[in-house]
Amino acid sequence: MLTRRDTLRILGAAGLAAPVLTACGSGSAADPAGMRLVSADVGRSAGTSSAVPGVVRAMGALTDDLWGLLGPADRNLALSPYSIAVALAMTANGAAGHTRSQMLNVLHVDSLATYNGGIGALTGAIEGLAGPVTREDETTGQIALATANQLFGDGGTTWGRAFLTVLAKEYGAGMRTVDFRHAAEAARTLINTWTADRTHDRIPAILPPGVVDDSTRLVLVNALYLKAPWLSPFEKASTRPHPFHRADGTTVSVDMMSSGADGGAVWLQGRHYDGARLPYAGDTLAMTLAVPVAGHESAALTEVLSRLTERGDQGGLELAVPRWTFRTPSDLKPPLRQLGMTDAFTGDADFHPMSPSDPLYVSDVLHDAFIAVDENGTEAAAATAVVMGETSAQVTRHTLVVDRPFLFVIHDTAYGTPLFVGRVADPS
Repeated sequence: MLTRRDTLRILGAAGLAAPVLTACGSGSAADPAGMRLVSADVGRSAGTSSAVPGVVRAMGALTDDLWGLLGPADRNLALSPYSIAVALAMTANGAAGHTRSQMLNVLHVDSLATYNGGIGALTGAIEGLAGPVTREDETTGQIALATANQLFGDGGTTWGRAFLTVLAKEYGAGMRTVDFRHAAEAARTLINTWTADRTHDRIPAILPPGVVDDSTRLVLVNALYLKAPWLSPFEKASTRPHPFHRADGTTVSVDMMSSGADGGAVWLQGRHYDGARLPYAGDTLAMTLAVPVAGHESAALTEVLSRLTERGDQGGLELAVPRWTFRTPSDLKPPLRQLGMTDAFTGDADFHPMSPSDPLYVSDVLHDAFIAVDENGTEAAAATAVVMGETSAQVTRHTLVVDRPFLFVIHDTAYGTPLFVGRVADPS
């Protein structure tokens, strides 16, 4: 029996069949969920930088696929393609056969090993953007940007060592064992507490009541948090009430922020949208806004995602854009099934590399994203949980008033990684 924070030491002998680990234990008053830490004792890989562009393209393709399947077009929406892709890729590392191939098709992944390496390098690059930054007025700001992965596995289940090794090496994910069989609610509370902590309480409960029960064996979670100041903040004194025209033809009054041609935003235009790019302090992150041509939202999003590293028109832009704050949970199970990830959700699922002892399937894929945009900058957070159960400055050239439904993408400027994507249908 493992002690409270035992570590599984992986013997790196090439060619040996991967042994398995069983983490057992009962809960206590101090530790009601029976939690222990089980992790592969391997160093975190630096990843494969040459694979990053392919990973980013795959995330964009997944976003395109999911977009039209996530709720009505007249509702606010926020999601993190990065978080969703990471959580599903971690799960795919424990899949085999048709289950694995279907998951990789949905993820737009040809080689999971290559994708794993790309995720590792991309995560390192993204987390490296955090820290002190300089605003346009030479004052100092701070970017908070962090991602975390965690497995919560049942303490009475045998887990594949190769599965734990690749997740520790490429995703930095260890496993905390809990007692789903006898204390499912305590385990749910633990998982929600971990997620809330990693998202600064912006995602207070990724798992609603009833999602886990005594048949749950594993929950894989990715959490992502961002807080970044604009390179050139909006003047609060310039914010004024302004009409915003919703898709149904009605109008609502919103607080509209405004900036002049020297405000740092640049003009963007595509075949299906007019838009703008707003840099955050440090100029390594940006928000791209897009007002789609009527009836062409999906085409506009596809076009925007393919152009996230372009510089745009540097001539200057007078911009008016609303403040907004909302959080949108999404049940990803129906759209993922529609996209072809079918076996994973049924008794035909093959996750024996994940656990050779228990026949597992995916019971739920849950996502939640928060976004708040104001004169100072942006705060955003997201979490994705995969729940596994056991069967049984120049002359102004342009003006943009964002007074009707629009899209946003928060991304890094080096690779154009879609960290957060959304629709603002009603900023009020």
